[in-house]
Amino acid sequence: MQEAGAPPRFLIHDRDAKFPLAFDTVFASEGIEVVRTPYRAPTANAYAERWVGSARAECLDHFLVVNEAHLRHILAGYVAHYNRARPPMGLGQQTPIPFARCNARGPGRRRDVLGGLIREYDREAA
Repeated sequence: MQEAGAPPRFLIHDRDAKFPLAFDTVFASEGIEVVRTPYRAPTANAYAERWVGSARAECLDHFLVVNEAHLRHILAGYVAHYNRARPPMGLGQQTPIPFARCNARGPGRRRDVLGGLIREYDREAA
């Protein structure tokens, strides 16, 4: 990741015994801040786990990923769809990034995302 020009700044992990102090020391020596989730807080990273579950079930399980560049391309398309066209219930059916929808009464239009795996629908201007 450092070769790509975007070195990681944080490493977030739980307090499992599989992450000993030596594990954290290696990352700290590279200038990466190690952040541990709180004790006895099983829902501390529930939002991240929910997003990963959605990305996997709705997107990644339908592709054979061949390399990192392919994975980045797939996830970029999914993230754009997730933030602009997939309104979550927790935000009152509003998307995180406002999407200017046309309120016209024109014919419906379908836009394929990720080669047709995801379909977005909108109305055309009359």
